[in-house]
Amino acid sequence: MKTFFALLKIDLKLARRNKAVLFFNYFFPLIFFFFFGQMFDAKQGNRVLQVVTMVTVLGILGNGLYGAGMRAVQEREENVLRRYKVTPITPVPLLLASLVTGVIIYLPSVLMMLALAKFVYGMQIPPNLASLLIFMCLGAAAFRALGLIIAAVVNSSQESNILIQPIYMAMLLLGGVTIPITYFPNWLQSVTQFIPSTYLVTGVAGILQRGETLLQNWPSVLALLVTTGVGIFIATKLFRWEKEEKLCASAKLWVLVVLLPFFILGTFQSWSRQDLAKAKILERDLRRGRSWLIQNVRIFVGNGKVIESGAVLVQKGRIAAVYDSSFPDAKSLNAEPVEAAGKTILPGLIDVHVHLGSTGGFYDDWSKFDAKAAAERELEAYLYSGVTAVRSAGDAVDTMLQLRNLFGSGEKLGAELFLCGPLFTAEGGHGTEYGKFLPENLRGAFIAQFVRTPKTADEARQQVAALATQRVDAIKGVLESGAAGYLFNRMDVTVLRAVVDEAHARNLPVAIHTGNSRDVADAVSLGANSIEHGSCADEIPDELFVAMKAKGIALDPTLSVAEAFTEFAHGQTALLHRSLVQQVTTKELITGTEHAATSEKTAAMRERMSHYPMSAEQGARNLTKAWRAGVNIVTGSDAGNFLVLHGPTVQHEIELWVAAGVPAEVSLQAATANAAKLLRADDRIGTIEKGKEASLLVVDGNPLQDVRALSAVSIVFMKGERVARDDLFEQK
Repeated sequence: MKTFFALLKIDLKLARRNKAVLFFNYFFPLIFFFFFGQMFDAKQGNRVLQVVTMVTVLGILGNGLYGAGMRAVQEREENVLRRYKVTPITPVPLLLASLVTGVIIYLPSVLMMLALAKFVYGMQIPPNLASLLIFMCLGAAAFRALGLIIAAVVNSSQESNILIQPIYMAMLLLGGVTIPITYFPNWLQSVTQFIPSTYLVTGVAGILQRGETLLQNWPSVLALLVTTGVGIFIATKLFRWEKEEKLCASAKLWVLVVLLPFFILGTFQSWSRQDLAKAKILERDLRRGRSWLIQNVRIFVGNGKVIESGAVLVQKGRIAAVYDSSFPDAKSLNAEPVEAAGKTILPGLIDVHVHLGSTGGFYDDWSKFDAKAAAERELEAYLYSGVTAVRSAGDAVDTMLQLRNLFGSGEKLGAELFLCGPLFTAEGGHGTEYGKFLPENLRGAFIAQFVRTPKTADEARQQVAALATQRVDAIKGVLESGAAGYLFNRMDVTVLRAVVDEAHARNLPVAIHTGNSRDVADAVSLGANSIEHGSCADEIPDELFVAMKAKGIALDPTLSVAEAFTEFAHGQTALLHRSLVQQVTTKELITGTEHAATSEKTAAMRERMSHYPMSAEQGARNLTKAWRAGVNIVTGSDAGNFLVLHGPTVQHEIELWVAAGVPAEVSLQAATANAAKLLRADDRIGTIEKGKEASLLVVDGNPLQDVRALSAVSIVFMKGERVARDDLFEQK
């Protein structure tokens, strides 16, 4: 140990005297810091975190590959190492001293970057600073070890430079240091998983941006530790004291051996794509961290208030301020101005009743249909249309949980997904009929995912408890016996009561599907949180609306599905020709649905549908009665049913409400604040108020005067990110 410390002292003293070391470790990073700071507008949002990540990783690469890879060769060529040879030391303390010297020299530059980021760009020092510094030290040590391997296998400074250059450039360009790997095509993203600097970038960014710990980055930490150990071991075995000692060209392959931990890690990551997912999430965080000032805009707050001309400041993914009339200059707020004169800004719209497992239409060739890709596109279509949150009111539970995680994490961009999980119904009840169309070998799995058919109260409670552990957002029950041609077994109210009670005991809201006023009466008596559909078959008595208001039960009338059911039964497809529908729906689905609406293959089904007692007009009358009675009304479309295609569902639902006599401002509040309250998310979405998430819709015109303006989508923000709508469907 005495030898090691003596060598370390000498190395540090020489480093302090070496102008090149000082320049490349301290002044050179400063150039990049301010260059990247200007290039990426580091004062904007949390872009400074990206700058710090890039500059510190650049420092690690230079310190390791050039600092160790070049210096050791130069010392051998200048016969410095020959002098050590005559002393009683081995290569081990010499190499360890070089490695530790590099780490010690590097650390002050990191602290300098963090201080500059704080005082120049206003970055908050991360609370997990220890994890950040330890991770950077591990990175510096690993790349220093890699540099020592390069020094060991080359025979001259010229060879060293030739070998270092391609390694350095590959890590610089493909490792996410200068170009985010999310910008690359899929095949190249997989290649980046074999580049060691990739794990430095995602590790540093994760700790800086998301407050991660060393434990959360354990694969990268392990790879860095193994690389350091293997590098020192190999460098020791190949160490040469004198320049006359030559190694054969094949010795350079030892560089590949020290990279083996990253090859193994890259193979795993290319398969699991975990680090690629993390890189996408980190990039999304940066986009959501930008600052915007949407100015000179009409503001529909969502709680009944309207500001005729004001501004909304978005910072770090949230609404930082709402200005009435006068507002500061965007530049003084370090925000990017968005001129919105003549436009209206609203909270992102919410559809509380969709079925992502169903397309809402038909394909001529179902063999090309990909259910997972279709569901992902549907969430993208909602966001494209300004619908920033939807609730799945009955779909395959595992698929919905996967989608919620995929889009909720930010790995993909689309509407926020809430889910009820499977339908609670009776054997032979509504919901079970969809399994009849599947092959027998698929039917069991579908039923297990899509419905629950408890026979006793105890079984019902157990099934609710199991779903609660999966963290569903709500529970849905079904009360409907259907009509001639579409008869269903109605669920035992006693069993459904057990479902409701257990859900409420676990703090889960309950939505109950109803078909007529009798079903509504039972749902009210059970204490549902929302009644889905209400009745399009008969009039709901006034006393039920009084009870709904008293109990705080919401009505989701889903007029869209009642209208579409009737139109499809008569072979009418005008609903497919709306502009936003055409923009978000694939040509194959539009064409296939138009063919199905007039096809002989669906004639018998459409004939039965035409006699089904479902009237959009009756549903509209019940809606207006509910509104006048003070019932909390919310917007749901039942998208996924015939002709109710996913995307601009809320816009059309509101158009139907206004046509029925519900005022535009009431309808808009139902699609924002009311819906958010039903989803129990009103603490963060549903209104334009300080502190809420910046999920916003900007439309041309004034939807309070002409509700059709809701379809004139101008800008969509999702949690502070200005959505590039044209790129949504190109996500990988």
